[in-house]
Amino acid sequence: MRESANHIDQQIVFEDNHLLIINKKAGQLVQGDKTGDASLLDLIKDFIKKRDQKPGNVFLGLVHRIDRPTSGLVIYAKTSKALSRLTQMVKNREIKKTYWALVAKEMIPQTQKLVHYLKKNEKNNKAIVFPKVTDGAKEAILTYNLLKILDNYQLLEIDLETGRHHQIRAQLSKIGIPIKGDLKYGAARSNPDGGIHLHARKLEFTHPVTKENLEITAPVPQNDAVWKACEC
Repeated sequence: MRESANHIDQQIVFEDNHLLIINKKAGQLVQGDKTGDASLLDLIKDFIKKRDQKPGNVFLGLVHRIDRPTSGLVIYAKTSKALSRLTQMVKNREIKKTYWALVAKEMIPQTQKLVHYLKKNEKNNKAIVFPKVTDGAKEAILTYNLLKILDNYQLLEIDLETGRHHQIRAQLSKIGIPIKGDLKYGAARSNPDGGIHLHARKLEFTHPVTKENLEITAPVPQNDAVWKACEC
């Protein structure tokens, strides 16, 4: 069933003349791909066109991506000026991204910095993890803190220093704690909705036009009891 733009307004967590930040649901595409499924980029354009009664095309640019099975914050730019500045900020690592991940209950340090080298395998759309510098592999750095221990899982808060393909999923799997539901990277079973328990929780950055300091936090999926237990 194709998704409609009717409820997009309920996913918007920040909007002004230059930016729109959305709390993506697991399973939603941030932009169109070969599946032909409706993407958030198209849905938001349709929503703005109707809401603002715009006669022409709506400008909307995707600033960064998160994986389809992941939920959480995604930034879209409503002006070309904001898009070019934000794209440069992403390259310069000037946008601080914090994720929440639910992982298997294994004995791990309370906090740990992970440094690996990742290479994308195009055939199976998966990141291969290397422990040291390897030809064709890019450095991947994150730091996690153990926030909460639940009955069957534990909650990690992750500060992402680099933004590589499947980085968090691959690095956590490499140290023996795959993300809940992430079959591709070694989870024991899938989630009923096909998503994974990885959530882009917080963004911190300077507004590219107004220069205001922004700190945006996304609530976890409210239809998921395990996620909800994390916010208690």
